[in-house]
Amino acid sequence: MTDRINMTHGGGGRAMAELIRDVFHKHLGNAMLERGDDAGLFAVQKGRMVMSTDGHVISPLFFPGGDIGSLSVHGTVNDLAMMGAKPLYLTAGFILEEGFPLTDLELIVWSMAQAARAANVQVISGDTKVVERGKGDGVFITTTGVGVIPDGVDISVANVAAGQSIIVSGTMGDHGVAILSKRENLAFETEICSDSAALNGLVADMVAAVPQITMLRDPTRGGLSATLNEIATAAGVGMVLDEGQIPVSPDVAAACELLGLDPLNTANEGKLIAICPRDKADTLIATMRAHPLGQKAAVIGATIADPAHLVQMETAFGGTRIVDWLAGEQLPRIC
Repeated sequence: MTDRINMTHGGGGRAMAELIRDVFHKHLGNAMLERGDDAGLFAVQKGRMVMSTDGHVISPLFFPGGDIGSLSVHGTVNDLAMMGAKPLYLTAGFILEEGFPLTDLELIVWSMAQAARAANVQVISGDTKVVERGKGDGVFITTTGVGVIPDGVDISVANVAAGQSIIVSGTMGDHGVAILSKRENLAFETEICSDSAALNGLVADMVAAVPQITMLRDPTRGGLSATLNEIATAAGVGMVLDEGQIPVSPDVAAACELLGLDPLNTANEGKLIAICPRDKADTLIATMRAHPLGQKAAVIGATIADPAHLVQMETAFGGTRIVDWLAGEQLPRIC
């Protein structure tokens, strides 16, 4: 192979076959993928099946704490996990730009494979396309995932009602600030790393301990504020948050203050929001804090009856403010 992607890598001939063999199968290989069929074949497991798809166009491709390869696995695994599902299989579609270095592509695929193994999922089918130089931006990846929800698990925004506790699994805004610092070459006293991670293991522990969890959601684009407003609107409830209970790392808080950002509007890729009955909150918090990805879990507020479906926050100064949606996108190309 050459040292860069060229148009022959997407032409369906020998060069494409070598790319698939020497990069994709080398790192992602498993018995189902290596069958070489046009689709992945798998047995349907007992339970309700769920499916999710996610496109990844992040810039830069490599960032502190991850890259587009690991992110593409984490994003889809987490979407399945937020339904209470056990993720099983992924498919992956790559759009490659002519001239992209093969060494970088191999690093991305290697990272993707490591993330998939850590999340206990397999990539069982895929596709590769090549576009002309200037018509793409290095690499775009689309992943689709399939999982199964065990019997008895019912996690949905339809179950949210007034009087329930709102919990987050950890600090807010890490991913967005990490991407911005890398993109703009900003130097802080300590490097801020993305929180990108697969949350299915944490969710499995949570569901086992508290089957009554009402709903789960990962606050990615738009951060905590957009996600809570989305939930409140869909569920027809209001929310009251306690600013002092929302975890934000000192480094992220300082960076956001310097840059004029709000950590509540800033993206996360390895955190979740859980809503549960109030009498189950202590058990859920204890379970989350026992897991490496939930050590800073906290109850940050409660749902209330409110026909306006507002998300309000009691501030550290004793006042109350509305936590509103962003009017636009604070930082594009974040995932």
